[in-house]
Amino acid sequence: MDDIANDFRDVPCRHKERLEAVRALFMGMGASPSEITATKFREAENLVVKRSGVTDETIVIGAHYDFTDLGCGAIDNWSGIVVMSHLYKSIHALEQKKTVLFVAFDNEEKGLFGARAMANAIAKEDLLRYCAMINIDSFGLAQPFAMANTSSRSLIRTAQDAASALQVPFDSAPINGADADSSAFLARKIPSITFAGIGSDWPSILHTVKDQKERIDMRSVYAGYRLALAVWDRVDQAPCGAFRE
Repeated sequence: MDDIANDFRDVPCRHKERLEAVRALFMGMGASPSEITATKFREAENLVVKRSGVTDETIVIGAHYDFTDLGCGAIDNWSGIVVMSHLYKSIHALEQKKTVLFVAFDNEEKGLFGARAMANAIAKEDLLRYCAMINIDSFGLAQPFAMANTSSRSLIRTAQDAASALQVPFDSAPINGADADSSAFLARKIPSITFAGIGSDWPSILHTVKDQKERIDMRSVYAGYRLALAVWDRVDQAPCGAFRE
């Protein structure tokens, strides 16, 4: 948990610094420059870190790096970026079957532009090799849950089993009127899930000047990391089509 806490000491609070801070964070986790690609679309610039597996069957692990003009975006969503980078570090040290694309999405707050651009760019003939998309969005306020309105039921069940094995509290619930990057992949029939760690008071904190690193409970962030890693492991070990509904 201390390693994760260290990555909140200097949260980049200026938009123009955010993308390079994400790159530096991944390189600090051991990513080589050859693994990192900045992919530019008309309305977004995503950062992709590719970790090749034994096969080209692919798992996408994503978190958006943009934030609203208010606050520092520490919870929404530097927390997701930090969790994703530590997932890279852990998966880098493990034997993986499937290729993993770690994607820092741009312009989620303006309409999921980065996620939609990536999902829509997947050729129809390649869709079946995308086994799942795991999205990390806003930790630090509560124990993990899945945003039910942007998640596949199969992956929610998988997360429930993983949480039970880890003895980590977990639930799923819709957030009415809210969306997340996983929706862009669900629209292409790719099994997807969004994990978050926020409580009922989130509207008073997220997208406000209160979204600062001082409000983050590291236990929430660490629980999200552990749960996402366990779900990745289950998807990596299973047949690629196991989570399609």
